[in-house]
Parts: sequence; structure tokens; C-alpha cells
Amino acid sequence: MTERYLPLYRKYRPQTFKDLIGQENIVKALTNAINLNKISHAYLLCGPRGTGKTTTARIIAKSLNCAKGPTLEPCGECPSCKDIANSTPIDVIEIDAASNRKVEDARNILEKIQFVPVNGRYKIYIIDEVHMLTTEAFNTLLKTLEEPPENVIFILATTEPHKVLDTIISRCQRFDFRRITTEDIVARLQYISQQENIKITEDALYTIARSSAGGMRDSLALLDQISVLDADKEITADDVNEMLGRLSFETLFDLSSAVIDADTQKALTLLDSVYNKGNEPFQIITNLIQYFRNLLVVKNCTDRKIAAELTQLSEAHILQQKEQSQNIEPEQILYIIERLSFYSKEIKDTTNRYLWLGLCIIELSSNVKFSSYSQLLERIERLESGAAPVSSSAVYTAPVQKAPQFVKKLDAVPSVHSSVDTTSQAPEPEKSVNTQQERTSQPAEAQQTTEIVNNSTENISTNIQKESNTPAPAAPANSDDIAVAWSSILQNITSIPSRMFFYNLSRPLELSPEGITIGFGKEIFVKQAQDNSKNAPLKKAAMEYFSVSDINIHIKLVDENEMAHSAPKPTIEKLERKQPAVQDTSYSQNAAEEESIALIMKDNDSETGVASIESADNKDEAANNLNKNKMPLNISDRSRMVMEVFNGKFID
Repeated sequence: MTERYLPLYRKYRPQTFKDLIGQENIVKALTNAINLNKISHAYLLCGPRGTGKTTTARIIAKSLNCAKGPTLEPCGECPSCKDIANSTPIDVIEIDAASNRKVEDARNILEKIQFVPVNGRYKIYIIDEVHMLTTEAFNTLLKTLEEPPENVIFILATTEPHKVLDTIISRCQRFDFRRITTEDIVARLQYISQQENIKITEDALYTIARSSAGGMRDSLALLDQISVLDADKEITADDVNEMLGRLSFETLFDLSSAVIDADTQKALTLLDSVYNKGNEPFQIITNLIQYFRNLLVVKNCTDRKIAAELTQLSEAHILQQKEQSQNIEPEQILYIIERLSFYSKEIKDTTNRYLWLGLCIIELSSNVKFSSYSQLLERIERLESGAAPVSSSAVYTAPVQKAPQFVKKLDAVPSVHSSVDTTSQAPEPEKSVNTQQERTSQPAEAQQTTEIVNNSTENISTNIQKESNTPAPAAPANSDDIAVAWSSILQNITSIPSRMFFYNLSRPLELSPEGITIGFGKEIFVKQAQDNSKNAPLKKAAMEYFSVSDINIHIKLVDENEMAHSAPKPTIEKLERKQPAVQDTSYSQNAAEEESIALIMKDNDSETGVASIESADNKDEAANNLNKNKMPLNISDRSRMVMEVFNGKFID
């Protein structure tokens, strides 16, 4: 009877620690543990598929139960070694947690661990895909896994360690297996190909290794599959790609070149040819994403060895991509990858996949949606300099008109104070020759827009220019300077009631661009000054005077001595009513009540802020008479409150 064929991944499964490939750190730790007789009661082996987790578990079991053991080189002749090699051991129990995941299966393990091993020193439980166990099954194993019998060892293997309970992980020694490098896989495949007399090129071996994603078992399975194609013909990379349904490097190179060169017709022709060979749209777009990713890496790596290590491409392919990358910018490659990723999601969810694949190639090869930074910067510089734009045959861009240049944003234009003497302003300087030439070099539409804006903002621009040349006032040094600065700040207050309120009742204590401090002699006035209706106009006036964006206002209660030693109060003649720059209807409506308030404020004592009505014998009666004589009808509540305050209601 013909002997049954054994797959390559089983035939060439490592039997000792020295046969393990790509896991040097784990091999070193386990061999030292065996040599030092520091064998743990539980191990957790984690890592991607096909990296040697189950193989390592079997090698541990063979090394511990060998007749010559514990040893690093099992004899392979004793009953224990033969049973493990033939997957028929008695003392080594392999359990598939995917099919034995219930709590009853865990209880079955607990019942059998009480029996001593038959042939070996240890009874070893290898639980594969342990993350598939239920929470109840995990909890059932907790106590035994922490303190198993002396001759019992648990080896847990999983590809998803994050699904294993933390209480289980904390009871095991954890080893994380890494993906095997492409060079290690290729070296192993070359050895096996020589042993099996498989004729295959090195490029084909690299293609197999790259497609396995770091798994040795997947690589051996693919080599086993492709070895039966043709015994007399050498297997090439194209054969491997055809077997995998992948596009060859040459096909991807031609298709990507058509996209980069914006040759839509050629790109669609190549796409149709590739699709008719049986390649799936999703596989095509996935291969393109990987190709452009490698192209981006090659463009940004000056060292070819590093590029070869990162892309796993041959030297000839790297040279081809290096030459191709000279015709495209990195941001364009990133855009292509982003759009390919978008269409890959659309292709997954649609029934007409070839339609979406064609739309993707048309969009990329049309080269409309993106342009390189260098080209954009060049166009901007040409437009700013007024030179004629140079058209590009490779990149389509819409015509851009030069925007009119403003002196300053309108919303940033500061208000013009009434203290500025408009009659003494210097005449507007003449337009320079360069400005006139710049206008003539602009497009017609831009010139017209610029003239309209310049004519409408001519006066504002003149004031802005003057204000920008005027340095911001510094903090006053002495009491006289404080009085002058305080007078200027009061002039900037547009509300007459607020201006008269601070003029009569407050004294400036400190004035600086960082903040101002003013004092009041009575608590009632301090509370009124802290109100937003009074505080906001003062803050705005101080910000305008010191030319700052923000300023702190401090209101404090002071005694009579401090009020007397503060800066002198400015004269009433300087406090003239400001005329608004633009006619305001609210001003004309409230003019009568503001005049009334001003008249009442004049009657107040200019130094103490106490109304002169206190000289009357009956203060309340005099206040009522003054209210009857001077308080107008139909005034606002705010104005009425101010008038009542200064007409004797709040008097010492």
C-alpha cells in the first residue's frame, strides 16, 4: 500500500529548540529554564498564526518527558518522543478549546489531572486557542492553574491574548511570538526546496514569503501547493501571483505609470485586461494600495538596503520604483492611497464592483483633484507677482484671479476718537508710481474691485495709517500726568451719564496699560461702578486710550484722606460732549434726557460729588422740588436712576 503523503508543514515541523526559526529570545528563555530546572507550572504562548506556538509546546513536552530528559535534545527514540512526534501521546493531552469550551470540559480536565503520568515525568495539557473558552470554564481552571499537582504542566496557546482573562494571564509565564521575517522564511523555503527537488526562482520564494504575512506554516502550505504545477519547468513569481490571484509587479508598474502620467485611456485598457484574467476588483485595488505604499517608502528612503527591508522587494524592482517616483510628489501618493482606500470600502458593499473600480481608476488618472505643493506655491508666487500663469499639461488647475489687497480688515478698523482734530490732518500722500504700476498689472476684474474698495475706504485707511504711526501712551508717572490721562480716558467715554458719573464721584489711583484703579468715597457708588452698564464704557475708553486689546478695571472704596491725596480732578471744560461720527437715531431721541442729566450734574459739587442741595434746611423737600423742576418726562429707567442719585437721595 502506498504511503500517505505528508504535507510539507507537517513533514518539516521543528522537533527541537534549535530547529525553531525566528524566535531566538523565546528559545533562549526556555532552554535556560530547562537547564536550570526552573520549569513553570503554566505557560501562555501568544502570537500570530503559523509562528510556532503549538510546535514550541510539543518541543517542551518532548524535552521534559524524554527518557534522557529533561534535555534540550530529545532522543526521538523513546516511547514518549515517538508518541509526541506521531501526535498520539498518552501523557501529553492536546485540547482544542474551540470545540471544548464549556464548563463541563474544564471540569473533565480537573478530574483527570489527579492521575499520575504513564510514560513520562509530567502530565502536560496543551490547550490550543484558549481564548475560545467561556468565562465559566476559565473560572473553573483558576484554582488548579494556580496550584496544580506537582507533575502537571499547563501550556496555553492563543492568537488573541486580549480575550484571555487577566486572572489567567497572571498565573502563567507569558511568551509573545513575533512574525517571522521574510529573509528567514525564504532561507527555510530554499532549504526545503532543495530537499524536495522543487525548481523555483528566488523571486517566487520572496513572493511566497511576502504573501504569508510572517507565518511559516502558510509559506510551506503555498510552496506545497505550487510545487505540483510543472515538474519540468521552473516556478516563477508570475506563477505564484496567478495562483494567489495577485497582480504581478510588471502589471502594477504599468497601471500605476498610466495613473501617474494621467493617461486615462491606457489605464482603463490595462484594467480591463487584468479584470478579464479573472482578478477580483477588491484584490486589484488592494494590490494597488500595497504598490503605492511601497512607492512612497522607496521615494523617501535614500538607502536601498533599508528600502528593500521595508518593502521586501528585489533590487531590480526597487530601481524601477525609484525611477518612477521621480515623476510624482509624496502628497500625490498619499492622495492616491487615500482614494484607493475609500473605493475599497465602496467595492465591499456594492454589487457592481467593476463599475466602482473603473470610477476609481478614472478619478486617479484624470489627475484633477490634487496637485503638488511645489506647483501650487509656484502658481501663487506668479499670481502675487502679477506675472502671467504658466499652464501645466500634467496637472489641471482652474484659473485663479488675484484677490484685491486691503490695507486692513474692516472689522479690525479702530474707531476714530473725537479728540482727533480732523481739520489739522495732513493731506493724503500721493500714490506712488509702483502702486499705479501694480494696478495696471492686475487683471481687469481685480483692478475694478480694488478701485471700488480703495475709494470706499480711503478715509478709513488714512486714519489707520496715522494711528499706526502714533505710539501707544505710556503709564503716567506723577499725579499731574494721571490727571491728564484720566481726562483723556473720560473723553473717550461715549455715554454722557457714565462719563459724568466717573467724573464727579471717582478719583484715579493707578493708570497703566495693564490696568487702572479708581476709588470711590461711598459703598453705594462702588456697587454702581461695578455694574456692567458703568464698567463696560470705562473699560472700552481705557482700551482705546492705551491701545490694548484688554485691560483690567479695579474698583475700590477709599477714605477721604486717600481721595484728597489722589490725582486732581480734571476741569469741566475738557469734558465736552462727543459728536458721533455717524448720525445715530438713538442719540437724537435721548438728547433731551442727556442734557437734563448734564445740567443736574453741573449743580453737584465738583470736588466731593455731594449735591449742593444739602445746604437746604429740608433735604428731602429740596430734592423733591429739584426733581419736579428738572426731571423731564418719558425718560428711561437708567437715566432716572442716575438723576435720582445725583439729586440728593444718597447724601451724607
